[in-house]
Amino acid sequence: MTETAATPASAGTGAASQSGSRAGAPALGTSVEWVIPFHDLDPMDICWHGNYVRYFEYARTALLQQLGYDYPQMRDSGYAWPVIELHIRYAQPLRYQQRIQITAAIVEWENRLKIRYEIRDADSRKRLTHGHTVQVAVDMLTHEMCFVSPPVLFEKLGIAQP
Repeated sequence: MTETAATPASAGTGAASQSGSRAGAPALGTSVEWVIPFHDLDPMDICWHGNYVRYFEYARTALLQQLGYDYPQMRDSGYAWPVIELHIRYAQPLRYQQRIQITAAIVEWENRLKIRYEIRDADSRKRLTHGHTVQVAVDMLTHEMCFVSPPVLFEKLGIAQP
């Protein structure tokens, strides 16, 4: 299944597509494609390092949409999920018009939502960047951080709550 992911592609800044998972199986990962636009370059003619966070966000959003638990659904369920940690390892620079594949996979969910990312060249499959984010559930009524992920996350992941 291929869909258009919600990215600035509609504004003419690049092309994006999303690949889905097996029918009926819980989807714990997804990938989107992106083409590095000119306005993402720095004065050294490589992609400015701050844009990588945005690329991770494209893949994370596609993953959460695939699960049916994107930010509007999170809010409607009574929880905010702020990012409290971000790590990026820049191995190779991204260049103008390079077609990349950004993969996001949920690797922890019991006490926090940890998502691992990889950016690969879409043609050679060479890994260019990797990293992760950590998000925690915050009850929107009390503004208290939850030390155990709420039942709605397990439900959306299709996983039994411990």
